Amino acid sequence: MTLVLASASARRLALLAQIGITPDRVLAPDIDETPHPRDIPRLLAQRLAHAKAAAGAGSGAFVLAADTVVGCGRRILPKAETADQARTCLALLSGRRHRVVTCVVLLAPGGRRGERVVESVVAFARLTAPQIDAYLASGEWRGKAGGYAIQGLAAAHIRFVSGSYSNVVGLPLFETAQLLRGLGYPIA
Repeated sequence: MTLVLASASARRLALLAQIGITPDRVLAPDIDETPHPRDIPRLLAQRLAHAKAAAGAGSGAFVLAADTVVGCGRRILPKAETADQARTCLALLSGRRHRVVTCVVLLAPGGRRGERVVESVVAFARLTAPQIDAYLASGEWRGKAGGYAIQGLAAAHIRFVSGSYSNVVGLPLFETAQLLRGLGYPIA
């Protein structure tokens, strides 16, 4: 059986490897990830995961796609591309809780499909300006939703996580494994 990962995320590849799964192919879907005016975090994650899955559809393989969105209330935080974006995200998240939503879509041969939406709550400690500056200097925030990576230096500022930790990293492993098993992809 062939598995295609419809994501160019190195984090997702590493997470899958953690549970013994190595995709046969990696597809980097070229989709517009710009939020629509009325998008909320959950709907954006679903829309993008479905678009990524559709990009790999028709291959006769299992196609696994996911998208992770960081939301603070109804507000969608960007994948930080500049230090100013990351600073804005970290200032907003400082001392408060936020949600990390991932939608996982699995297309199986024969047209079967499955989907799971997983939401985790993350709480940051109150960050000082020097702490934010030090984190920005690390460069770890680049390309990360919400401007941080929980699996890196930001972990020192996370008060708690409620829900799936791997979801916050970028792929909820339990739910992904359940989808794969449920649609007949062989995993241990």
